[in-house]
Amino acid sequence: MPSTQLTFSNRDEHRAWLASQSRLPRGFRVGTASFDFTPVEADKPAAMTLTVIAADRPTSDFAAVFTRNAFPGAPVIIGRKRLAAPKWGAILVNNKISNVCAPGGEQTAESICSAAAEALGMKASEVLPSSTGVIGWSLPFEAMKAAIPSAVSALQAGSFLPAAEGIVTTDLYPKVRSTRVGEGRIVGIAKGAGMVEPNLATMLVYFLTDLKIDRQALRESLQFAVDQTFNRISIDSDTSTSDTVAILSSGGVEDVNLSDFRAALLEVCQDLAEDVVRNGEGIRHVLNIQVKGTPTDQDSVSIGKAIANAPLFKCAIAGNDPNVGRLVQAIGKHLGAAAPSFDVAGMTLKLGGHEIFRDGVFQLNPAKEAALVAHLEQAELYQSAPDPRGNYSPPIDYPPHERCVEIEVDFGVGRGHATVIGGDLTHEYVTENADYRS
Repeated sequence: MPSTQLTFSNRDEHRAWLASQSRLPRGFRVGTASFDFTPVEADKPAAMTLTVIAADRPTSDFAAVFTRNAFPGAPVIIGRKRLAAPKWGAILVNNKISNVCAPGGEQTAESICSAAAEALGMKASEVLPSSTGVIGWSLPFEAMKAAIPSAVSALQAGSFLPAAEGIVTTDLYPKVRSTRVGEGRIVGIAKGAGMVEPNLATMLVYFLTDLKIDRQALRESLQFAVDQTFNRISIDSDTSTSDTVAILSSGGVEDVNLSDFRAALLEVCQDLAEDVVRNGEGIRHVLNIQVKGTPTDQDSVSIGKAIANAPLFKCAIAGNDPNVGRLVQAIGKHLGAAAPSFDVAGMTLKLGGHEIFRDGVFQLNPAKEAALVAHLEQAELYQSAPDPRGNYSPPIDYPPHERCVEIEVDFGVGRGHATVIGGDLTHEYVTENADYRS
């Protein structure tokens, strides 16, 4: 769950809170530029936003984690190579097209980085490319190159929010989280709505900090935080080709307690990870799945993911139907295939704090059924209704609350534990992904 529970009554209230979170750490600027173009693969107009995240001076203290998909996008391929670079000075992000398996994709990305580096007074190797959007289309190089001067001239040191807004695609709203550590700050933004089950997912996350943390410590801290948070969420079980989580330190605040920094980074990652799910395509319920009493933490993660990705159970949750038989079925399916000898005799289940399974049998009655329905209804972000043409779309573009459907699983056979965050499966998700390119 987020470190601070929040409730918003309207879009303006939420945007004001985002602005309050978005003050940039010392040593960074961001700028954006938008333009129209026509993809060569589809003869129809499209719009793209180019976002520049720039350090005042290139820094040797940076880290990144990328997707494990076997068909990574060109920016991921380049980013992995950039990890060995002496310094990073900027991140160049585009939405609309992910530059995955497109003809000449790496060369195009490198050429755009070179153009950005020239405008910023940096080396091309100091610019990290990052892309999200349609897989298979080619980047509009000439249009992007022409937009770079506008993005650079728009650089400002006040707020990260323009970048958070610039990187979205099907997101309903931008995502920003921040925290203080002594005299310094960590500020993060995220994009992610669908094709999300990290290792990583169609998820772009960027952190900036003015806390002086050396490269090795930064990389170890980021990997740990990602494993504990972003690698424990799922919207639809699909791992993207473009996932990137990166962090840059300007180093303006020295004598930092490393433990304090790691705890703060973990907190911001936890909050952003849940924000990604809460803003997932078609999500009306966020699932907070706590699994414990397993032999290892990884056992708990695997069981939590099996629940988060069970389509029948997700559909039941979308309809506020506490069909808990589907929950037990999902757990049993996973363990029957992955760990047939797993001891399930002592498993207990709770939904919304109500015990629903113990001693190998369900613990249900009419009063408990009503309580379970009430729990699901209270966790719903919005009510679903089709428009006159039968299409479904979310009626709001802000999170009204941060309540979750609370699921607790305890096997009582070990000390392994994990929390996995997932979502339901709705009409809106199907509509969004049926019409994604059109």
